Amino acid sequence: MSQTTTCPLDCYDACAIVIDTNGKLKGDDNHPVTQGFLCPHLNHYDEFERILEPRFKGKAVSMPEAMEILCDSLQNSNPDKTLFYRGSGNIALMQRSCDHFFASMGAVGTRGSLCDGAGEAGILEGRGINYALPSSIVEEADVVIVWGRNPHVTHSHLLGALKKKSVVVIDPVQTALAKTADIFIQIKPHCDLQLALLLSRFAIIEGSQDEVFLEEYGSGYQDFYELTQSLRIKATLENIDVTLGQIGSLLGLIRGKKTVILVGAGVQKYRNGADVLRAIDGFGAILGLFGKAGCGVGFLGSSTHGLELPFRRLQKTVPKPTLDFSAFETVFVQGGNPLGQMPNSQKVRDDFMKVGVKIYFGLYENETSKECDLILPAKTFLEKEDVRSSYGDFTFQKMSKLRECEIGIGEYDLASQLCAHFNLSIPSQQECLETFYDQMVSKNGVDYRKNMPNIPYENGFETDSGEFEFLDELDLGSNDEEGFSLLSPKAARSLNSQFHRSSGIHLHPKCGFDAGELVMVSSKNGSIQLSVVHDDRLRSDCAIIYAGTPGVNNLTPTLLSYEGESAVYQENKIKVEKC
Repeated sequence: MSQTTTCPLDCYDACAIVIDTNGKLKGDDNHPVTQGFLCPHLNHYDEFERILEPRFKGKAVSMPEAMEILCDSLQNSNPDKTLFYRGSGNIALMQRSCDHFFASMGAVGTRGSLCDGAGEAGILEGRGINYALPSSIVEEADVVIVWGRNPHVTHSHLLGALKKKSVVVIDPVQTALAKTADIFIQIKPHCDLQLALLLSRFAIIEGSQDEVFLEEYGSGYQDFYELTQSLRIKATLENIDVTLGQIGSLLGLIRGKKTVILVGAGVQKYRNGADVLRAIDGFGAILGLFGKAGCGVGFLGSSTHGLELPFRRLQKTVPKPTLDFSAFETVFVQGGNPLGQMPNSQKVRDDFMKVGVKIYFGLYENETSKECDLILPAKTFLEKEDVRSSYGDFTFQKMSKLRECEIGIGEYDLASQLCAHFNLSIPSQQECLETFYDQMVSKNGVDYRKNMPNIPYENGFETDSGEFEFLDELDLGSNDEEGFSLLSPKAARSLNSQFHRSSGIHLHPKCGFDAGELVMVSSKNGSIQLSVVHDDRLRSDCAIIYAGTPGVNNLTPTLLSYEGESAVYQENKIKVEKC
């Protein structure tokens, strides 16, 4: 008889998984998201080499020895000088049990985001709450605008919902979806804010605004319209490399149609990223796309909104994108790779090496694990009990323990042993799980979060006014540096720094470099040597270095977005020179 669980990887889909009698992972045919197939990461999950045993100072030790070393290290470290850094290698909710221990001992945690924090900040300012946009809403749409998002890579299960629909793609890259789209606008990077403002302006000029919706939920839209008028049309179109005809075609295609806008994380990887999402949301509000069947604007939803968590939260925190490891005596890294994933990674590495005791707890070797003193292997999601809440929909699914394995230790077991050693309280594992289970509701055999709306924002917004709050001032965030605009999307075969990581720099063949040629890529933060990959999907003024490429973050800046305390990986321009 088959068994079921859920994927914990950092992805919209939160796939439901069936384990057949041979132990093979398969997609659940009956699940509304998975629809019977899995991504390459899960299809080959057991093929990726994991950490098999604990190590201390490069020497294998037993798990009891490793736990003794860990407890002694934490006992001898001032809590104010102890940093807990949790990454997103596994985003199931029981991972937060270690938060509970470190919060109880008074350690320092992190806040902010290496992913979507700027965009979410903009959404919260406009909507008051960040709901996901489920695929069921997309399925009812007539037109889907895919803006800076590549569902073939980041949200593959959504592709079925796009069939037989009119599709618009706005992206600097001609993605697979762009090649078949009804309209493809190959916008210049970092110009999404301007395009959103122009679309709103022309929608109002031609009378496409939803007056009924705006009267009830967007009474400030006239001020927003005045803000859009501050842009000079001709100069802005030239700057963003979009034509008036393309804007007219887009507005003509969606006029009177149920429309969904799906926005990717790339558009907000800048200091003004919050304004970008708020402006795109503003365009959606002008059209009245919120609170209606088959309509909406989707980004990354909040997977924990409305949930009661049984774990303590860290009260002392530092911003993750700009944290200085050298300020701490002891650093505990769980399920993350800050030396590979944090911006300005050469400085991060230099600071990290100044830490007295460095501890890594995870599944796979990476740049960070190689520099740590104590290595604790984790258990896979198949070897422990957990719960997964999705940020791409409202599913909230159990993750049953399906395998026995002597390798590693689970997050809850680690946290409970630490709490016992330090005489700290922690709810039992079953109590924690029951807290989550009590917040589930089953519909058609699938579990969802309770109190989630059938249609997001159908009862209005959760701002102070109860209305959508439009962007009210402009910071276009222009970058006058010479060089290529850096794009750092997710790759098809890796997930951040897990699995098959990419290499190379992708450039249009017209840029003057030979395929396979070794080049020096530099920014004001650092440099890296990479081989050129010819890619005619790109504009000639931009380059792709995929997220997770070793060394890519030598190029990225230690800066925070203006709102949301998010990393701004695409703020720097880069130079490419022959070696």
